[in-house]
Amino acid sequence: MNYIKIAWRNLWRNKRRTAITTASILFAVFFALFMRSFQLGFYDHMIKNAIESFSGFLQVQHIDYQDDPSLENTFICTDSLINSIENRNGIKAVVPRIEVFTLASSGNQTKGALVMGIDPEKERKLSNPENLLVRYRMTRDVMTALGKKSKLPLEIKNKLEFIKNNSYTNLSTIAIDMDIEEEDNQEFLDIIGETAEIPGRYLKQDDDGVLLSDRLAKYLKLFIGDTLILLGQGYHGTTAAGIYPVRGIVRLPNPELDNKVIYMNISSAQVFTGLKNRVTTLGINLDDNSEKNMLAYQELLNNQITDPTVVVKNWLEFNKVLKQQIEGDNQSGQAFMALLYFVIFFGIFGTVLMMIHERKREFGVLIAVGMQKTRLAIIFVYEMFLMGMLGVLSGIVISLPFLYYYHVNPIRLRGDLAQIMENYGFDPVMPLQWIDMYVLWQGLIVAMMVVFACLYPLRKVVTLKEIDALRV
Repeated sequence: MNYIKIAWRNLWRNKRRTAITTASILFAVFFALFMRSFQLGFYDHMIKNAIESFSGFLQVQHIDYQDDPSLENTFICTDSLINSIENRNGIKAVVPRIEVFTLASSGNQTKGALVMGIDPEKERKLSNPENLLVRYRMTRDVMTALGKKSKLPLEIKNKLEFIKNNSYTNLSTIAIDMDIEEEDNQEFLDIIGETAEIPGRYLKQDDDGVLLSDRLAKYLKLFIGDTLILLGQGYHGTTAAGIYPVRGIVRLPNPELDNKVIYMNISSAQVFTGLKNRVTTLGINLDDNSEKNMLAYQELLNNQITDPTVVVKNWLEFNKVLKQQIEGDNQSGQAFMALLYFVIFFGIFGTVLMMIHERKREFGVLIAVGMQKTRLAIIFVYEMFLMGMLGVLSGIVISLPFLYYYHVNPIRLRGDLAQIMENYGFDPVMPLQWIDMYVLWQGLIVAMMVVFACLYPLRKVVTLKEIDALRV
């Protein structure tokens, strides 16, 4: 205990030296946490867009559907099956779906599209397309009309260029993209909203219309109330064809899906494909979507379902592409983190070496008056331990406000960088992950680097020759 007191007092005999050493550790923790939080936050955002808000973490499907996702590999879905799964504790949503690829056409424009038959009410618990309905579109006519609005200041009109041709679900996102404060510019945002607002509504239970994803609607040059023609292959090789009015337009976070998705009522999809009471999948989300809990529920549901042709699969099995993307990016991210740690380590090592050099004469005097080298080394270790703890804890505390702010307010990429992200199929948003085990791991890694950085200086203390030290 006396060693700790002596070490603590030694730290504050030279406050500037202690501050420099602690600051090097503090910034090491700060940058390590910030980088890892960015990486993990981006993964969580990808999983939320592609899994939690679209396919579900678990899916009930035909045993051959994974290898051959055709309408031939569908299964009969009854209310009793859905209710038996929904009634289990921990199940958040059970959503029946029909997914089929067709040709979507309007005039001279034709494109391959993914038709998704959904139950409008149950789907609110999963992807909830109603929240994704486009309310405002910044078309050429809208931009021209806004340019003539005398109430809009020139600064606001110039910033309208940032959102040209974009679609929005709410005014808050418009304010973010224009880089203006919503509270201070509510009057101008209301003018923009009134001018750019478009009609559109969510599907009803007996609706015979469709919802189009935003990019697909732009490609097909369709608007609310227009007619969409669908042509494809139905169940048992029958011809699937239909004409459907457009009820609304949705903007999906995943650009790849936003290019091809069409939502329709599941009953309409069953008529369109000739599936009657069959579905392609049941999407399932859990209250706790952690991997351990997900695998436990997968085994539980597989044991519950008695039909040998039906199986429950987790997202790691039915979405291997996303899994591989995350694993590949994680490996490159870890390599970058290793490089960052390498730079950080030598920064800490250099600071500690400088501290030893400055105190060489002090150590020589202590040894000359009878201080044992082992005790001196122990005190030095305690000093480094205390400085390491100060640096690590300070780094974590200083990081928390930044992690929280950018977790709640993700960084939205713009311009060419946003376009590059969208071309690769990613939403151009960079959120940070909030506190998790990675915070503890980054702190431990930096603490270990402090320990390794002390080994060489510690050896210098143990092998110190007092005569040489006193000459300094």
